[in-house]
Amino acid sequence: MNASLGTAGVALALAASVGGVLTVVVAQAKGRPALLRQVPSFVGLAALGAVLAVVAMQRALITRDFSVEFVAENGSRATSLPFTISTMWSALEGSILLWGLVLVGYLAAVTWKFRDRLTDPLVAWALLAMFVVTTFFFGLMAGPANPFRTVPNPPADGPGPNPLLQDHLLMAFHPPMLYLGYVGFTVPFAFAIGALVTGRVGEGWLVETRRWTLFAWGFLTVGIVLGAWWSYEVLGWGGYWAWDPVENASLLPWLTGTAYLHSVMVQERRGMLRVWNLSLLCATFALTILGTFITRSGVLDSVHAFSESTIGPLLLGFFALVVVVTLGLIFWRGDTLRAPGRIDSPVSREGAFLANNVLFTGFAFVVLFGTVFPLLAEALNDRRVSVGVPYFNRMSGPIGLMLLFLMAIAPALPWRKASVETLSQRLLWPAWFGTGTVVACVVAGVRGLVPLVAFGMGAFAAAAAIRQVVLATRRNGWRGLVGRTNGGMVVHLGVVMIAIGLAASGSFAEQTEARLAPGESRTVHGHEVAFTSFTESDRDPTRTIREAEMEVDGRALAPRLQRFPNGSQEIGKPAVRYGVGDTVYLALLEGPRADGTILVRIIVQPLVAWLWAGGALMLVGTLLSAFPGRRRRGTEPTSAPAGRADRPDAPEADGGGTAGAAGAPDREPVGAP
Repeated sequence: MNASLGTAGVALALAASVGGVLTVVVAQAKGRPALLRQVPSFVGLAALGAVLAVVAMQRALITRDFSVEFVAENGSRATSLPFTISTMWSALEGSILLWGLVLVGYLAAVTWKFRDRLTDPLVAWALLAMFVVTTFFFGLMAGPANPFRTVPNPPADGPGPNPLLQDHLLMAFHPPMLYLGYVGFTVPFAFAIGALVTGRVGEGWLVETRRWTLFAWGFLTVGIVLGAWWSYEVLGWGGYWAWDPVENASLLPWLTGTAYLHSVMVQERRGMLRVWNLSLLCATFALTILGTFITRSGVLDSVHAFSESTIGPLLLGFFALVVVVTLGLIFWRGDTLRAPGRIDSPVSREGAFLANNVLFTGFAFVVLFGTVFPLLAEALNDRRVSVGVPYFNRMSGPIGLMLLFLMAIAPALPWRKASVETLSQRLLWPAWFGTGTVVACVVAGVRGLVPLVAFGMGAFAAAAAIRQVVLATRRNGWRGLVGRTNGGMVVHLGVVMIAIGLAASGSFAEQTEARLAPGESRTVHGHEVAFTSFTESDRDPTRTIREAEMEVDGRALAPRLQRFPNGSQEIGKPAVRYGVGDTVYLALLEGPRADGTILVRIIVQPLVAWLWAGGALMLVGTLLSAFPGRRRRGTEPTSAPAGRADRPDAPEADGGGTAGAAGAPDREPVGAP
C-alpha cells in the first residue's frame, strides 16, 4: 500500500508538473493568458502528489514496511523514531524526494505570492522555469531514483541508516536546512530566466525576489553551520571542516550567493552589473545542481557521501542545460543588459562591492577547482589524485583576510565617491580598536602572523559593524536594527565571530593521545583530564554502548564506543565540553585492555563555541535584513532615475547613501534598505 500510494504521489506530481509546463508554453505561444489562471490547479496537484509521496515514505519507514526497497535497504526495526524519520534523507532516493517536496513548496509559495499577476509574462516564464525543474526531479523519482520500488521477498529487518546518521539529532535538521537553501535559489533563478526571456532586465525583478534570495541564503548558511557542528560532534577527529567534496559542494553556492547579495545592491542603486548579477544567480543555481551531482553520484570519495547512484549523468546533463540556456539568454539580451551607469571611483561603496565580488568568485573558483580536479585528472590521465587540505588553506586564508578588511571599510564608504576626510572620520576608532586588539593579543602571549592578522582584521570589521548599528539605532530607534544594511551588519558580526573562531581553533589547538588507567589523569593545556571507570551497557535497545567515565576539571564527560545492530564495527561518539574560552574534546579510541587502560584522544581548542554562536548571529541578522528599513518602498526599485526628489542616491534621512554630485552632503550611510 505504501509503495502504491507513493508511486501514485510521484506520478501525480510529475503529471501536474508536465501539465504546468504545457499550460504555460501554450499560453505564451498562442497568446492566451487566460490559460495561466489554470496554473494554481497544477501547482496544487503537484503539491498534493509530493505530500502524498512523502507521507507514504514516512509511513513505510515508521511501520517498517520492508516490501519497499528503500526501507529494506535503509530502515531498521532497531532505529529510534527521530532517526527513522530522518532516514528518508539519508540515502539517494529519499533525499531526492525531500528535494521534490521542498521544490513544490517553493513553487506553491511563489504561485500564492503572485496569484494576482499570473498573466504577467515575467511571472509566467518564472513559473515555467520552476515547472521545468520540478519535472526534472519528479522525472528522476519516476525513473532511476524511484523511492518506491518493491522487493519480491521482503526481509524481516533492514540494516538501518549508516550508524553515523543515527547518532546525533542535528541529522534531523542539517539536511533539510541545506535543501531549503539549495532549492530556494530556484526562485531567483527562475525570475532571472523570466527577466531575460521577456527583456525586462531592469531592477523590478530584483526587488520581487530579494527576500526569496535572502531566505535561501539564510537557510543554506544555517545548514552549513549545522553540518560543521554535526561533523565536530560525530566524526571523532576533532574538526568541523575538512574541505571534503560534499562540504565544498554546499560552500560553492553559498559563496556565489553571498557575492550576489552584495552586488545586487549596486544594480538596485546604480543600475550597474546587470550581466554580472544574472550570471551570479544562474551560477548559484547551477552550482546547487552540481553539488547534488557531487553528493549523490558517488564520483568523489567523501565522509558525507552515504550513497551512490546512476543518476550522475542525468544531473550533469541538467547542469549543462542550465549553463547553456543561461549563457544563450544572456548573449541574446546583450544589448539591453548594458549598464546605464559606471563606477565613478574605486573608493566608493560600489567599488568595495565589486572588489568583494571579485574575492568571493575567486574563492568559489579556488574551491571548485580543488573539488573537481580529481575528476578532471582521472578523466584525462586515468589516474586518481586528490587535492589536500593544505591547498585549500593556503588559497582561502589570504582571501578570507582580504574579505575581513573589506567588511570593515565597505560600510563606511558612501556611494559614488569617498573623500579621505570622510574615511578617516568613519574608520578612526574601528581602526584603533583593531590595532588595540592586536597589541592586547601580543601582550597576552598570542603569537603567529596569521592569527594576529585575523584577530586584528576581525576586530576592525566588528567595530565598523557595531558603529554602524549604533548610529542607526540612535537615529531610528529599534528600526535601526532592521533593514538590509543594518541586518547585514549583524550578519557581519556573526561572520567575524566565525572567522576568529576558525583562526583561533585552527592555530592554537593542542592535541594528544593518552593511555590512561583508572584513577590516572593527564593535564592538557591547563585542563586536568581524569579517567575514573569504564562501563558497558545494552540499556539502549538501538545500540550497545561501551563508555569511559571521565572528568575534565572535575566535571563528568563520557566518550563512548557504540555498536549498532547489523553494524560491522564500533563507532566512536566523542564527548565535548564547550566553554567561552576553549573547548575540551574527548574521543575514545580503544576500550580497556587487560590492564584496564584505555586510549583516549584529548583535544583542547580555543573559541570553537564561537563558530556556532556566529552561525546563530548570522541567522538573526538574516531575519533582521528581511524586515524593511525606514525608507524602503517595496514597489519601486531604488535605482529609479536620478533627478527625482526621492532618487535612491539622494541624501537620505537615515543615511542610506550619499549623493555623488559635488557639493552634496556626505551623510553617514546607515539604515539603507
